[in-house]
Amino acid sequence: MKEKIKEKIKNIDYSLYLVTNRENKTNSEFLNIIEEAILGGVTVVQIREKTAPTGEFYKIAKETKKITDSYDIPLIINDRLDVALAIDASGVHVGQSDMPAQIVRDIIGEEKILGVSAATIETAISAEKDSADYIGSGAISPTKTKDADCISLDYLKKIVDSVNIPVIAIGGISEDTVNLLDKTEIKGISVVSAIMNSYDPKKSSKNLKNEFNKLK
Repeated sequence: MKEKIKEKIKNIDYSLYLVTNRENKTNSEFLNIIEEAILGGVTVVQIREKTAPTGEFYKIAKETKKITDSYDIPLIINDRLDVALAIDASGVHVGQSDMPAQIVRDIIGEEKILGVSAATIETAISAEKDSADYIGSGAISPTKTKDADCISLDYLKKIVDSVNIPVIAIGGISEDTVNLLDKTEIKGISVVSAIMNSYDPKKSSKNLKNEFNKLK
């Protein structure tokens, strides 16, 4: 059973990775966006709640998991290991200032997904050594939802080449900019506003997925 789970993790489709944002949305609107996005082609969902109280985070994560489970989509929790364990999420994503990746791996075990943000070759290599399953690298363009410096596409390609695990491009990606990632050999694009703030999240997800598929 453990080997089957590990093989499933190894083969996860990271092509369209949604990071959530509940700002100015009711919980009902938030959950509807997630479901519509999955129907449009989202392959992984990460809940990112930097300011929500623990109880509120737990409740929205639990409700979100009902949706992702029904479509067999991995649900990743950003930073909050306690919430991830409480709802039995598919995995955890941590940044360079969060709990060290190796400690997170020791706690969640080998049967959960571990993602790590890495904007340099050195931190990417370190993340892989710490048994990360994938890396989120960027920002590709300036973004209001994440405070991060931009990296060049050439440098992104060097990060991809430096590791043997999937690299997902993050930061400021939209339907109009996906094509810029051509030849970087990334395994997916991570988006927030392009879906969460869309009037038609299903259509936006479909368009983003189509644009990404053109890169292959």
